[in-house]
Amino acid sequence: MKCQVKFNPSLQPARLIVRYKRFLADIRLDDEQTITIHCPNTGAMTGCATVDDQVWYSTSDNKKRKYPNTWEVSQNAQGHWFCINTTKANHIVKEAIELNQISELSGYKTMRSEVKYGEENSRIDLLLQDESTSPNPKKPDCYVEVKSVTLLGKDGQGYFPDAVSTRGQKHIRELMNMVEAGHRAVLFFLVQHTGIDTMSPARHVDAKYADLLAQAIEQGVEVLCYRTVINAKQIVIDQAIPFVPN
Repeated sequence: MKCQVKFNPSLQPARLIVRYKRFLADIRLDDEQTITIHCPNTGAMTGCATVDDQVWYSTSDNKKRKYPNTWEVSQNAQGHWFCINTTKANHIVKEAIELNQISELSGYKTMRSEVKYGEENSRIDLLLQDESTSPNPKKPDCYVEVKSVTLLGKDGQGYFPDAVSTRGQKHIRELMNMVEAGHRAVLFFLVQHTGIDTMSPARHVDAKYADLLAQAIEQGVEVLCYRTVINAKQIVIDQAIPFVPN
């Protein structure tokens, strides 16, 4: 069984007019009506917010929401699908681990989310722990930081981050500290753009992030990259893709 994040109820189609103020977007419905929806993405969304892209949005029944509709996924003129809602990434990776689809992260007994840790007031996305006792050696705790990747360059090359990320830099430092303390640390890039075939740090966007990541890998932080299959009905985790340092 594969990890499948299904959209239920079904998403509704529209066309993108503009994304603005980071968390808002105006879209045009099939009947030419214009509405404002929530954009759950703090990044630059480079290449993922082109005017007239096909937008697919969900609708909440929460009456207290000012903007009940949420931008979930899009499809561009090249036919590529990409996930706008970055909050989906943690859920997808967590479910994939539970279904034993990520072989590199198998064999742990417990998994917790948003656990406080580190020296810089951080929360780890996923903390995997073992409960084995002697004579079976216990695995070290595994700290997993999940990042959603949607920045597409040339020839299927994907990058992270899509903007200078002091928060991302902090997370790398925290992961290095966990390795130094004897734990396992993993930076998990979930590629949520169907045009991406390989993954690299975006040195041209955030050179400090790229340098920190190179240092982290040298010190033992692991990097995993998995792509997804995306459409208007669901997001399905697919397979590992190459990570290319720079």
